Amino acid sequence: MSTEATTAGCPMKGIADYSLLDANTLAAPWDFYAKLHAEQPVYQMPETGIYVITKYDDIVKVMRDPATFSNVILAMEALQGDNGRRYQDMLREKGWAHVHVLHRTDPPVHAQHRKLVDRVFTAQRVKALVPQVDALAQSLIDQFADKGECDLIRDFALPLPGMILGEQLGLDRNEFARFQSWALAMLATSNEIMSEERLREVADIELDAQHYLAKIFEARKKEPTGDLISDLVHAAREGEEPFTMHELQNLLNQLITGGYETTTSAITHGLWLLMQNPDQYQKLRANPALLKRFVEEVLRIESPVQGIMRTVVKDTELSGTPLPAGSTLILRFGAANQDPDKFPCPRNFDIERSNAGSHLAFGGGIHACLGQQLARQEIFSGIQALLERLENFELTRELPEPAYVYSLNFRPLKEFPIRFTKRA
Repeated sequence: MSTEATTAGCPMKGIADYSLLDANTLAAPWDFYAKLHAEQPVYQMPETGIYVITKYDDIVKVMRDPATFSNVILAMEALQGDNGRRYQDMLREKGWAHVHVLHRTDPPVHAQHRKLVDRVFTAQRVKALVPQVDALAQSLIDQFADKGECDLIRDFALPLPGMILGEQLGLDRNEFARFQSWALAMLATSNEIMSEERLREVADIELDAQHYLAKIFEARKKEPTGDLISDLVHAAREGEEPFTMHELQNLLNQLITGGYETTTSAITHGLWLLMQNPDQYQKLRANPALLKRFVEEVLRIESPVQGIMRTVVKDTELSGTPLPAGSTLILRFGAANQDPDKFPCPRNFDIERSNAGSHLAFGGGIHACLGQQLARQEIFSGIQALLERLENFELTRELPEPAYVYSLNFRPLKEFPIRFTKRA
């Protein structure tokens, strides 16, 4: 039992009163993060034994030391236990089990994978996409601007990155809702503790994705078409090993999960933050040059990826807490980006914050998100288009409680219905 303090007769929660498996805590974790920073920066979840790392400097230390803190971990097995192994068997039976590729690897394997992938994800490619992203943002707004209302997620924040990624991968851009269902299923095993029935449901969705993609991989091997999948299939040069079908399946798993939900969340939260902070909204209206810094502050304060897992390879410690070899960690990026030692007054939304770009929303070190340039551009173009075309944003109704889809490491809103007026 926790000892409760009181202020003016009101009980105050202690650390033991929170749980990272509780939907309400996940929807609004900020008070919990603040307590962990102050009292227990390395916190062992009583439900799972997983250690939660919350301080900015500790997380940077972990990301820079893969020899001690390994990326070779399947998060679903850490969270699901025996059910995680059963899930692997379900995939193996009819498709491809998860294997360690790219962000699930350590050096030197990681360097080999990253070298191939970096040939595909270039700054020039993102730069060339800017007119296409801008045009799509305008086209999507055209479809609802005269109605005076929309669901921002369904009508804009999901199709914008969804269509761009689908088209770049060489998939049918109009099937973005199907691809999002794949992403949510692929993420589910590391974000919720599952029943056998739920495991099977999720496995069936991921298997649908795998067999859809397998046909495309085979087709691109025979006839390249210049899209990302073609480039990944043919990324190896003479003397290098190409990605296997198994590795390609897991690469696309990572690209799809990273390319849909996170950017959708950032665009939606970006507009919501402006709606909640009219002073910042007016400041951005008056000075559009602040838009790039605004994007970084949104990523810092809302952190679409709240956490990612690592394995402790050898006995060590963080912030004075011993971590035995074999321990599982969650690097809590969302908490690091709220660390007052790094970001003073961390819950203040400030689009002029000088160090907002130091956030860890895209991770860091050798495993920094390879799609971060495209994500930033989509957030920038999306918010810019909304502010150029529309104004007087309001929610049409209260959001549900909790407003978020249940997820340990992500914060996807269930809906975001808004009304607005067209700018003259």
